[in-house]
Parts: sequence; C-alpha cells; structure tokens
Amino acid sequence: MARQLDFYFDCSSPWTYLAFHAIQAVARETAAEIVWKPILVGGVFNAVNQTVYENRAKPNPLKQAYSLKDMQDWARLYGLAIKFPPSIFPVNSVKCMRGAFVALDEGKLAPYATAAFEAYWGGDRDLSREEVLADIAQRAGIERQRFFAGIETESCKARLRANTDELIARGGFGSPTIFVGNDMFFGNDRMPLVKAALEAA
Repeated sequence: MARQLDFYFDCSSPWTYLAFHAIQAVARETAAEIVWKPILVGGVFNAVNQTVYENRAKPNPLKQAYSLKDMQDWARLYGLAIKFPPSIFPVNSVKCMRGAFVALDEGKLAPYATAAFEAYWGGDRDLSREEVLADIAQRAGIERQRFFAGIETESCKARLRANTDELIARGGFGSPTIFVGNDMFFGNDRMPLVKAALEAA
C-alpha cells in the first residue's frame, strides 16, 4: 500500500504557503501520495481556536517581531517571496477555497493552489476579487466560465464545509495541518517529523 498523507490547507495562511511548497518535496522523497484537503481556516478558528483573533488584536511585540523574522527566514530558504502583512489581511478566501475543488476535480490542484498562494503572498493581490480568481484559474489551466460556475455549486460549498468539519473532528485547530495515518502535525516547521513518519509507515 502506497504511503499517504492528508494536507489540510487554506491559501490565506503564509505558513501554509511555506508548508505547501515543502510538502511536495517531502512527498517526492518518500514516494507518498498527497491527499489535498481544502478547508476554510476561519471556520476552524471560530469553532476551536478563537484565541487567534485575540492575538491578532493584541500581539506580543517580541513574539510578533520574531515570528516575522522566522517567516522570512523560511521563505528565503525555500526561494519564495512573502509580503506580510499583505494589503488585505485577513482575506475572505471562501471562493478561492471552493475553487480548489474545481481544480481538484480537473487534476489541477497543485498549479491552482500555487497560483493562489503566489497571487496573495507574493503579489499582494486580493483573493476575494473576481478578476484575481479569474487570473488564478487561467494560470492553472481552468476555463473561466467552468470555474465560476463550479464555485457556486452546492457540491463545492458542501465539500469545503465537510473538510473543515473533518479537520476539527480530527483535533485540528488551524492551517496547515498534516496527517500521516492518525498522527497529526501542525505547521511548516514539522516537515522533518512528517518525513520520518512517512518513512516509518
């Protein structure tokens, strides 16, 4: 049986952008299959992790300064550009994350998510805007009309809710969350542990 990992993600998270980039290399190195699990991280926060909002409103200045440095250190290591905070933060990523299911069904999830991450974190573009989503879909090779029709379907809406609820039920509290079997890992910096778990599977 092939090794497998579940990757729960929302494109509105900078740490998830880093992890999305890194997890693909880990999967190649361990011959593992990635099961992509688009979620709405705001729904997770509202249900089980509301302290996120408190920390945003009143950040610890020392911890915040280090976190920003840490983020840029990781981005530099991966050869990525991250502008933090972007002009619109937090962003309404609902339609973008519904679109991930359109991409998933066409076998284009990785290029779609890459385009979305790069648009928001590299290009400082608002993921809630139709013209930005249209450009992301085009970059992933998804026909515009099919994309916008798809994100309004009850199927895409239900699948996004289901993945979000599933993550909460599994004990998750944010994005990115990775599972190898029932073993949970949270955050970009857990990649060595994810790799070890896959190699032991």
